[in-house]
Amino acid sequence: MAPIPLQRETMQRPGTTRAGLAHGPRLASRTSLPGIPLAPSAARRFVRAALAEWTGIGVPAAVGFSDRLADDAVTVTNELVTNAVVHAGTTVDLVLRLEEEGGEEPSAALVLEVTDHHPARPVSGDEPGAGPGPAGVSPGGLPDPAEYGRGLQLVATLADSWGITYRTGLKTVWARLPVDDWSAPPAPPDGEALRRGLRAAEILAPAARRTERDDAVWDSRGAPAFLAEASDLLAGQLDEDLVAAIAGQLLVPRLADWCAIWLETEGGGPAAEPRLARVWHSDETGTEPLRAVLEREPLRLPAAVGSGPVPVPVPWPAHPAEEDREEGREKDGEGREKDGEGREEGREDRQAAAAAATPPHPGGRDGAALAFRITAGGRALGTVLVGREGVAQVPEAVASLIEDFVRRLGLAVGAARAYTRQATISRILQRGLLPSKVAEIPGVTNALVYEPSDDGVVGGDFYDIFACPGDRWCFVLGDVQGSGPEAAVVTGLARPWLRLLSREGFGVGEVLDRLNRLLLDDAMEAAEAAALMVAAAGGQQLHDGTQSRFLSLLYGEVVPLPDGGVRCTVASAGHPLPLLLRPDGSVRPAAEPQVLLGVVEDVAYESQGFDLAPGDTLLCVTDGVTERRSGPLMFDDGDGLARVLAGCAGLPAEATAERIRRAVHEFAEQPPDDDVALLVLHAD
Repeated sequence: MAPIPLQRETMQRPGTTRAGLAHGPRLASRTSLPGIPLAPSAARRFVRAALAEWTGIGVPAAVGFSDRLADDAVTVTNELVTNAVVHAGTTVDLVLRLEEEGGEEPSAALVLEVTDHHPARPVSGDEPGAGPGPAGVSPGGLPDPAEYGRGLQLVATLADSWGITYRTGLKTVWARLPVDDWSAPPAPPDGEALRRGLRAAEILAPAARRTERDDAVWDSRGAPAFLAEASDLLAGQLDEDLVAAIAGQLLVPRLADWCAIWLETEGGGPAAEPRLARVWHSDETGTEPLRAVLEREPLRLPAAVGSGPVPVPVPWPAHPAEEDREEGREKDGEGREKDGEGREEGREDRQAAAAAATPPHPGGRDGAALAFRITAGGRALGTVLVGREGVAQVPEAVASLIEDFVRRLGLAVGAARAYTRQATISRILQRGLLPSKVAEIPGVTNALVYEPSDDGVVGGDFYDIFACPGDRWCFVLGDVQGSGPEAAVVTGLARPWLRLLSREGFGVGEVLDRLNRLLLDDAMEAAEAAALMVAAAGGQQLHDGTQSRFLSLLYGEVVPLPDGGVRCTVASAGHPLPLLLRPDGSVRPAAEPQVLLGVVEDVAYESQGFDLAPGDTLLCVTDGVTERRSGPLMFDDGDGLARVLAGCAGLPAEATAERIRRAVHEFAEQPPDDDVALLVLHAD
């Protein structure tokens, strides 16, 4: 792996070794995680699995892996990924690398790198001593761990060195953990190790949550700062449950002691019950009791209620001791209550005095609660219920601030639902445009890799393998210009046309000739329709975003041979050329380059034929593989794809496809920004 390029700013922490600059063999594992609350747990499992895998394959430095190193690596990973999820909210890329150095004193280190896609947001704990900050930040500049996590204090304690690297659109936090042979008999810890251990324990120790709250700050600059922070955190979140989770953490404990958020079921109608999406309490022990009470009956506001605050009774149940006293009075019976009227009155007086002397507790009846309707575009999306304990009412300034916050929450929930609808439609459309199952070719094993660059948008790549009359099988790998609905239209036309033309008995070149004319005719019809719309609009141009309907395509025909192997006939129309791998490791192109489909009218496509003997492999890819970028370099520069394929000699189709896929992903630090599709045919 290449060193991390320092393009904007690098913040170096104590220690002299920088990630990516060690000399010697390196072993790396990487993964990408969505920016959701489950990401830290997935990252912890990933780190432990990677360490176990390296130990299992006999990596020399793995002899120094110990439970202590694994625990430290998992702890640091958990903190860095949590920071990225909470403070950036984007996809998180995690890289675990093992660096070994030879020499007179061999050494090794684990390097963890966590990258998010929101470089404008600072890292929690990155600027200690920065002075007074917003709510939730102590006067010394250190964020309150209960609200913002422990920042990088714990990372700095456990890591030998760590730092932050900023690049265009990215922020990477890395930490280096030395690998020592802790499997040897334990020696008495030196002073430095003992100090580090005590410091880590101090940071990990649970801290009491602050109970003081100064409502005066919301009358000045505090309210705009809070709303700006809330808008920044809620913007871009594409999951409504994550939006609700962030909203709960923003409200509690800064504005309320507890809160609950219900979301209306989309498309459920007026009779559908809202879903309790989030419950949050400043005291963790009070969250589940509150949830149990709220789940009994969803909060419903009258239809006439607007977005303003609505006072509602506090939903908390009575304190357990108070419930016991009520049950005791019920069991006493009416006669006993009359006989002991004086004693009961005295007992009630003592209970009232005790209740007055007891501070508010989770589960008590005291406090005030306000409900707010979540709306967006005039539609009701849910309800927010907030409460404070030990007060008769919520201050007016706080209620007004929460109302403004709920408006922003409604916009975020509405945007998340719109994205979910679009992503659902795209996935359904994608499933309809791609074959649910590809045909099996006798004597040939195939392997497919298809990875759209964006889960929420229909990709432009498509594939197919299907049987044709006359003991023939055809395969297709195509790439439509662009993505989204425009690409879906062309894909929806091209794949059925290819099947129809192939089954009519046309040769490989003839199929491309006719498909080219069909695409041009369809484009002409679309242009004529657009001209009619312009004329109907009085000569005004309605839109200028019409794209040309062209695509690159690799199309081939396979016929089994009597003595084993198959006869292949292929044609490439503006597509990356297929590569033929022989058992001896030699690689050569299996087709000639030709013009794209849907561009030139008078063109005759030609095909090339060859035998795919037993042991031979044919690799077909889209430009998402060959044009995968790492800075100014591309994956296929200097025949890079052919070199990787040459190392796959003797491998079956699945193993070859997986090795190519892994090489594409490991070529650059960032995930691919284009669809990745490849087809491997291996003659048995």
